[in-house]
Amino acid sequence: MQQPTVASLTRDTRFEGFLLVRTAEQRTSSNGGKYLDMTLCDTTGDINCKMWDGTVPPPRQGGIVKVRGTVQEYNGRLQMRIERLRLPGPEDQVDPAQLMPCAPEKPEDMLREINRTIDRMKAPELQLILREMIQMCGDKLMYYPAAQRVHHAERSGLLHHTLSVLRAAESVLPLYPFLNGDLLRAGAIAHDLSKTMEFLSDEAGNVSDYSMEGQLLGHLVHGVTQVKEAARRAHVEGEYVLLLCHMVISHHGEPEYGSPRPPMFPEAEMLHLLDDMDAKMNEMEGIMRRTPAGAFSEKIWTLDRRMYHPRYGNEDAAPARPDDGGYSGLL
Repeated sequence: MQQPTVASLTRDTRFEGFLLVRTAEQRTSSNGGKYLDMTLCDTTGDINCKMWDGTVPPPRQGGIVKVRGTVQEYNGRLQMRIERLRLPGPEDQVDPAQLMPCAPEKPEDMLREINRTIDRMKAPELQLILREMIQMCGDKLMYYPAAQRVHHAERSGLLHHTLSVLRAAESVLPLYPFLNGDLLRAGAIAHDLSKTMEFLSDEAGNVSDYSMEGQLLGHLVHGVTQVKEAARRAHVEGEYVLLLCHMVISHHGEPEYGSPRPPMFPEAEMLHLLDDMDAKMNEMEGIMRRTPAGAFSEKIWTLDRRMYHPRYGNEDAAPARPDDGGYSGLL
């Protein structure tokens, strides 16, 4: 399946090919006309798409469509104006795995590393709580993304993010030996597990919406409930329960980002820093992937700035215009 990747698309690029449907709904414009508003993706990223034809029904989320359109820029972000859209037929022989954004490691391997870390902990209270929390997540943990968009919005992205924060924690512990290693590791594992209850995801890692609990409580508040319930089931009491609850509810750091309490002990502060670092680095990795060397990205609203992709010493590397695929033929 030869086609340009979403990450390679730039303004005025013509695109024709197959994409995975993250979201799709029919909306009404200010003049009363109907149109399709979609987020389509491949393994390299996603792009907002508009089709100004109110007669076309929205395709199924998690399905595949073939589209033809032109990439434009709207409010500093790339957007594709779709001219033609159809569902694939058997003759197309489309492999969904080639379009589905996935974590770079197998979920079984990531969960195995996390469980091995729990097994090595010296605090039995934390071991018991974490094992219960993982069991409470069930099979969702194997495929849930870490977010609807932005960072680790991929199949098994929640495990990817959790393991990345855990590995980062392991790397800083030798630098700050006064930190309680088991507590920091426990916070890294526990801090986002309640996202399996915050939003609704299919097994491809596509989030359709936030759950009622997600909208009314969010994963920080619900995460505290999850820690306490896991402790109750494991018959664990004492300070570790309170400390882990605080790490969950404070890991966003600031009230404007949802944390009702700032981190109030060193391990909580370190968890906040590592979580923020990993989320931003994952987002920036995607930005660099779709921005040519020597060029600036579109404005990234979550970062409130544009990003520059350095040439890293290769001064002859001019901002390249990616191949638009050269497609011809009818959809």
